[in-house]
Amino acid sequence: MEDQERRSRSRVSKETKLRLRVVFLDDSERTFEQKVLGGDFFNKVCGHLKLLEKEYFGLEFRHHNGNYVWLELLKPLAKQIKYTNDLFFRFIVKFFPPDPGQLKRGLTRYLFALQIKQDLSNGGLTCHDNSAALLVSHILQSELGDYDEELDCHHLEMKQYVPNQEYLDHKIIRFHKKHRGMSPALSDIQLLEVARKLDMYGIRPHPAHDGEGMRINLAVTHSGVLVFQVTRLTHFVIKLVKITCPGKKWCHPLSVSALSILIADTDTTCIILLVEQIQV
Repeated sequence: MEDQERRSRSRVSKETKLRLRVVFLDDSERTFEQKVLGGDFFNKVCGHLKLLEKEYFGLEFRHHNGNYVWLELLKPLAKQIKYTNDLFFRFIVKFFPPDPGQLKRGLTRYLFALQIKQDLSNGGLTCHDNSAALLVSHILQSELGDYDEELDCHHLEMKQYVPNQEYLDHKIIRFHKKHRGMSPALSDIQLLEVARKLDMYGIRPHPAHDGEGMRINLAVTHSGVLVFQVTRLTHFVIKLVKITCPGKKWCHPLSVSALSILIADTDTTCIILLVEQIQV
């Protein structure tokens, strides 16, 4: 039975013209036909959005090994995609600048605002109640305009912007009342201004193990490499360029006080980073 299922899958070859489904940050979808490089596919997606500041974004998909990975722009699609059944790509923010308010174009800021909204709703962007309520109030101002008691209450009842939102409704409404006259574009800017100050802004933890086999999470940000443990967060600043090597796993020898080596596992190569450890 399993053999029949494997044979029924759409296996990808170099000659295959793929129909690839992309889910965007506003939950809309579009299918693209492509058969060459990952970069050609990505450029076609950005062209559909008329997006110029595309260097901040990427396409994420579930690899056949079960892990979520980024589409590699310089690799042929046939070398990255094994089967097309149930395959889809998520167009999301890949690189978070320290100050997203300095993004040059309104469309880019709008897409960043959608990413913050998505991360907030799925629990990826954690913060205390006041910050969460303030973020949601800017989202309401962007979506609904000025405060209206009946409209706000109905909207908050129908849409879930943040986990445990029912405990924050009164704070959200109080903040929303203060945004009168603010345009959707300005609301997006204010949303990003609040978000960039949060500890978890732009952080996507990836599971790993340290040198003793203990589970940790790693994240790469504009300020360096972050290591999350149960009780503390260690901050690294990269000191050496990337070196690739095959067949390794993440390893972080915490016993080394000054310098540590991180080995990052991907589907084809590993990246070794020599970093200087800084306690925060």
